[in-house]
Amino acid sequence: MATIDRQATTLALAHALSAAERGLAVIPLSRTKLPALRSPHRAGSEPAGPRCHGECGRFGHGVYDASTDPVRIRELFAAAPWATGYGIACGLPPYRLIGVDLDTKTGTDASVALRELALRHLFGIQETVVVLTPSGGRHLWLTGPRDVVVPNSAGRLAPGIDIRGAGGYLVGPGSRTDHGVYATAPGTARLAPAACPSSLLRLLLPPRHDSHPHRPAPGDHGRGLVHFVLSAHEGQRNTRLFWAACRAYENGLGPALADPLTEAARTTGLPEHEARATIASAARMTGHRP
Repeated sequence: MATIDRQATTLALAHALSAAERGLAVIPLSRTKLPALRSPHRAGSEPAGPRCHGECGRFGHGVYDASTDPVRIRELFAAAPWATGYGIACGLPPYRLIGVDLDTKTGTDASVALRELALRHLFGIQETVVVLTPSGGRHLWLTGPRDVVVPNSAGRLAPGIDIRGAGGYLVGPGSRTDHGVYATAPGTARLAPAACPSSLLRLLLPPRHDSHPHRPAPGDHGRGLVHFVLSAHEGQRNTRLFWAACRAYENGLGPALADPLTEAARTTGLPEHEARATIASAARMTGHRP
């Protein structure tokens, strides 16, 4: 049986209720950051058919238990008196929260990786809620558009950057874990989550696969894009290459121009591996497979 810290549970419940007042659906978490309530279908008692996401009416379905109803939240915490934190469900209205988890693993600087992505893909993140983790990481809260489902991912965007989307949750500020307390960064507690930039959103979505791929000849437009890269000066080589590659993929020329654009970038002094990485990023952003 988990150790009960009534003061920590009372504080977690208070923070969870406060989050619910802002429209954020919450669940109780244990000190391990996992949902505090175990599945009622464990040990072979899972019902036949599709996996139960709470249709049985019992607690213990993880993020699917999340609620903004204060009565239900109190019931959840009453059923888990060992809870010392709370999770905030992502992907639900009104915010359709997207969590950008910037980790601090050995040899990884996720904040630098995010800045490099922002420069490469020409996006900026407005002031938003920032939650500081006990390990020194940060969670950025963003909002997604209606009818767009952002999946969870770990390290796909860049090393050390995890994404919490539909079916995932973020540890809420005020939660106490085995490693310490999560806290809102100074000056961000009252901010509304910022809108996810469209260029970043494209990177977070699964690539679209064309069932009828075609590779038209580059033609004059293709030669113009190559010349655009060739005329780049130092300091603008990556930006010009990325822009040209995006236009190439948008016009169905990406596969045919990948090598010519790479060679053009090499001519301007850009290393080949960096040029190919930039072209691959352009392919992903425009919804194509590199």
